[in-house]
Amino acid sequence: MLDPLVIIEKYYDPESDLYYFLVEHSRMVAQKALSLAERNQHLNPDSRFIFEAAMLHDIGIFLTRLPDIGCTGDKPYVCHGYLGRDILEKEGLPKHALVCERHIGVGITKEDVEKKSLPLPRRDMVPVSLEEKIVCFADKFFSKEGKKKLQREKTIDEIRKSLVKFGTEKVIQFDEWVDMFGE
Repeated sequence: MLDPLVIIEKYYDPESDLYYFLVEHSRMVAQKALSLAERNQHLNPDSRFIFEAAMLHDIGIFLTRLPDIGCTGDKPYVCHGYLGRDILEKEGLPKHALVCERHIGVGITKEDVEKKSLPLPRRDMVPVSLEEKIVCFADKFFSKEGKKKLQREKTIDEIRKSLVKFGTEKVIQFDEWVDMFGE
């Protein structure tokens, strides 16, 4: 059985603020994702994989710049998905790696990358499997903006407002998941 914290601790100092932000955020996402999986047993989700992937979905953040939470890397934050994929593929976790890459927003298409000149690989990075969708959806409910906000769950309307700036199609995708998962 995989222990996500063992992998996280290969890359993060457990005494650091960044470790705290990562693990606390990931626990909240995992809890929400497992609740969604439980509520949607008729879809036959793999709960163990969902837990592991939710705990590891942001493993690449240390390679990015987000000083407010202790990220001192040299890449823009939007890169943490594909960077996390690289890490988890090296760890021998290819399915978990895809969750890392595909969880940003409600997914990033090749068209998004090209149209917005994003510093990302030119490929579709959108959730495909049920488990990827559940983790991505659960992630939208939690922010890493300060220790006090880590455990506050966002409302559906707050999430919609944050997504609309990336295009109405992103809100439509989110709303499809709201309907699918019964949130």
